[in-house]
Amino acid sequence: MKILIIEDDAMTSDYVVDGLKAAGHNADTAFDGVDGLALALRGGHDAIIMDRMLPGMDGLSVLKALRAGGVTTPVLFLTAIGGVDDRVEGLEAGADDYLVKPFAFSELAARLAAIGRRPALVAEQVKLIVADLEMDLVRRSVTRDGVSIDLLPKEFSLLETLMRNEGRVLSKTMLLERVWDFHFDPQTTVVETHISRLRAKIDRPFDVQLLNTVRNVGYSLHAPR
Repeated sequence: MKILIIEDDAMTSDYVVDGLKAAGHNADTAFDGVDGLALALRGGHDAIIMDRMLPGMDGLSVLKALRAGGVTTPVLFLTAIGGVDDRVEGLEAGADDYLVKPFAFSELAARLAAIGRRPALVAEQVKLIVADLEMDLVRRSVTRDGVSIDLLPKEFSLLETLMRNEGRVLSKTMLLERVWDFHFDPQTTVVETHISRLRAKIDRPFDVQLLNTVRNVGYSLHAPR
């Protein structure tokens, strides 16, 4: 494996590099967050070992920048910051593992081997497209045939659910669970009402209907067949 080590403590860095080389790995090093981010963005590493407390740019910020930039290289935090909340924060930011100093190299090697066996992260989907209908999940915007469509939050969630299940028929119960988090039927017309509003915005002004009602079954969003 080719491993990038981002660690400002020279003794720790040398210790890890020596251990990795003895185990047959190659290692690149950076001693601050800015240089570490630059090396990581170039790619070519199988894993990154990184401290949380780094000069120039802290490790958590480096990690967030990597994930925002689409870099999916596994990251193992090696740090003295070992509180439960700190570990959770690191993992939620996109770290693959978290090892607290002081540490045994044998454990570090085992954790590296484990994250190296995991399948690569799949970049999060940021756009949904059905025919000429497009949803940008980052900007929370919807357009059809280039025309901007304003949706209320629940209308957006409903459309997102339908677009993620393009071509599938979703029942009222399924939509209540996925959009409203109702795990029972409250005997309301909330789904029907929102479907009607959604259809008025994404279908009625256009020539082709995408949102279809399957009688006594549910609703489906798909391009004309």
